[in-house]
Amino acid sequence: MKAAIGQFAVAADAVTNAQTCLQLMAQAQAAGADLLVLPEGILARDIADPDLVRRAAQPLDGPFVTALREASRGSKMTTMMTVHVPASHDGKVWNILIALRNGEIIAEYKKIHLYDAFSMKESTNVIPGNEVPPLVDVCGLKVGLMTCYDVRFPELARRLTLDGADVLVLPAAWVKGPMKEAHWEVLCTARALENTCYMVAAGECGARNIGASMVVDPLGVAIARAGEAPTLLFADIDPARIAEARRVLPCNENRRFAAPQL
Repeated sequence: MKAAIGQFAVAADAVTNAQTCLQLMAQAQAAGADLLVLPEGILARDIADPDLVRRAAQPLDGPFVTALREASRGSKMTTMMTVHVPASHDGKVWNILIALRNGEIIAEYKKIHLYDAFSMKESTNVIPGNEVPPLVDVCGLKVGLMTCYDVRFPELARRLTLDGADVLVLPAAWVKGPMKEAHWEVLCTARALENTCYMVAAGECGARNIGASMVVDPLGVAIARAGEAPTLLFADIDPARIAEARRVLPCNENRRFAAPQL
């Protein structure tokens, strides 16, 4: 599988962000990518106006997702990202990871762990999900879905791996701060290594967030990484590497605790 990460800074209007996504999709498809992962919350965001995610939210059949769906039509490439979608609870929204392929939404995941940490409170505007994400088949590999703050909770990654995941994807908007880049690298590496799977982590860049997108292999080796600027990053996902990692490091077989239940 050829994986791509489209790292960019999310603008305050959906039209601009849709155009950025369409460009990244076209470039990734032209390069032969099987999987493209974009950051978290890409519909619209403003660091000076955190409530914008509520006002800008669109249903999944709205113009933003529809434009991306149409762009995916006729292609075997799977594109993943998260968008904010209106919910029926006090005007709040869902933070939903969607997977698009050939004009259709083939999977959805409502973010379970909301970022109520480091003086921020995502739950002011967002409702948490409560269902284990589905696995998505891409080129015969099983891809598990996670979103940003989820990476700090190892039980979700372990559950997805026990369900059969070979690859974990992580759209994110990782906020800058003391040691935050170190946290990102350690957590993405740990989730890959302890579960002997690939991690494809797409970070938003810009004024508030670190960027630093990365692909980590099943033995904890970062095989591709980005800096702080917009970029399109590629990496090869090798099933043989997964098999070898699980042969020499059989973490799932050696574990002594039951599978996490959510």
